[in-house]
Amino acid sequence: MIGVIATLKIAAGKDAEFEEAAKALVAKVNANEPGCLMYELYRSPKLPDTYVFMEKYRDKAALDAHGQTEYFLAAQPVLGACLAAKPDIQSFVPVS
Repeated sequence: MIGVIATLKIAAGKDAEFEEAAKALVAKVNANEPGCLMYELYRSPKLPDTYVFMEKYRDKAALDAHGQTEYFLAAQPVLGACLAAKPDIQSFVPVS
């Protein structure tokens, strides 16, 4: 199992555009990737320009496949245009 937390800071005035594209991506991932066990978007109540994608994958193959889907690749320019800074993407493994 692999967990991923991607933290994104969104530029002023870009929240609606970001949320529309991100929610569409979340729906496609959840509908099409059986190896992705969780893919959810959250917004910080204390830092309204900060969002996180919380993700959980069955294995590295599922994570790699996610990054190669046409809808993930197509979403990157749209999401990237909304960013105020480089995303902070971290991977985690479960503690047994």
